[in-house]
Amino acid sequence: MNMQVPNVIAPTPPRSMGDTGLSMVMMRDILLKTMFRMNLETVSEISRTIAMPIPVTQELIDLARGQKLLEATGTLHANSGGEMGYQLADAGKARALDALSQSEYYGAMPVPLDVYREQVKKQSIRNVRMTRQQLTGAMGHLILPDELLDHLGPAVGAGRSILMYGPPGNGKSSISNGIRDAIGDKIFVPRAIEYAGQVITVYDPIVHSAAEQSEDDPSMLRRSSNRFDNRYVLCERPTVITGGELSLDMLDLTYNPTARTYTASLQMKATGGVFIIDDLGRQAEPPQKIVNRWIVPLEENRDILALQSGEKFEVPFDTLVIFSTNFHPNEIFDKAALRRIFFKIKIDGPNQEMFLKIFAMVAKKKKMPLNEKALLHLLKTKYPTINNIYANYQPVFLIDQMISICEFEGIPYQMTPELIDRAWANMFVRDEKIVH
Repeated sequence: MNMQVPNVIAPTPPRSMGDTGLSMVMMRDILLKTMFRMNLETVSEISRTIAMPIPVTQELIDLARGQKLLEATGTLHANSGGEMGYQLADAGKARALDALSQSEYYGAMPVPLDVYREQVKKQSIRNVRMTRQQLTGAMGHLILPDELLDHLGPAVGAGRSILMYGPPGNGKSSISNGIRDAIGDKIFVPRAIEYAGQVITVYDPIVHSAAEQSEDDPSMLRRSSNRFDNRYVLCERPTVITGGELSLDMLDLTYNPTARTYTASLQMKATGGVFIIDDLGRQAEPPQKIVNRWIVPLEENRDILALQSGEKFEVPFDTLVIFSTNFHPNEIFDKAALRRIFFKIKIDGPNQEMFLKIFAMVAKKKKMPLNEKALLHLLKTKYPTINNIYANYQPVFLIDQMISICEFEGIPYQMTPELIDRAWANMFVRDEKIVH
């Protein structure tokens, strides 16, 4: 895959076991557990799975052989370019089982927390420079007032927290996604990190879209084709979107007591990217409590997490946090919380002129011919019943409804006052008492 490596400084592959920053015992145990669980035999297979260059993998195998935990099988694997095979000795199997009983983690070697911290600095979201052109390009599908971009641009460029508030249905979620698209470069995400002998998995295929992997080619003489440390995955800057389901425990490490392994918290997975809290005020916990949890991270660019033992430790907090709510900020936050959110941007509904622009754009895109009589009926008869309050979602909703009706009736796409009435009836629920 011919990919452009980003402007971010790539983590260099370790040239020896000492370069990894991990203890020999931890590396040896992960090697034994991986070979045991995945039944691997050749250096190239093992190297790929533990995400280490071939020379480092060989050094590790030699160490385990010296301790009588591994033995050469004496078989040359024809399909692996005549590579020597290795297998666990009885002592190696016993050690692997013992290590698995302490932690089921196997596979890619983790990155020590301190090393990870340095990489986060090199690829900080605060280093991203946002131009008006980038932002307009990413928001091209939305019709937004110019002054909104005037506020959004500096907010995104600062990589600080943003609060978007305003009535529902006006594209706060679409704008959040547009911000993510505008950022558009790539960063290195560790598969797992290590702290105090514990492994915390970070890379999550649901959150991180992998762009490129780098690994050794066993057929190469010097075998150091790695362009970056393969313990990381080159990814788009991540985006985590949560809504009403967000609870405070999702912002802590997840511990699996059966496997005795940890998974990174949501905001840790979003490091170097965007964390969107949509529909703030719809969660089980009050918004003030949710924002209180973010006070230290937002102010000090660090987060405090805890292990099962209760031991607390610091991880970098390098995330653009976007809070989005349909409530007025004064209703859900105290002044101290509001002060800590760096940018506050009101996203309002469109005026009539903007509404018509959006309506015409959606109609054109969906091949629905505009009809003056139907539009006048909509503006003069229907909207006055809701005090002429327009919202960005309404054009799509009304046009989709009319398309569904036309398809059902077997008639060409068209817009008439009668079809407007039928579409409108589905947009709002009549206020009435249901008799049980």
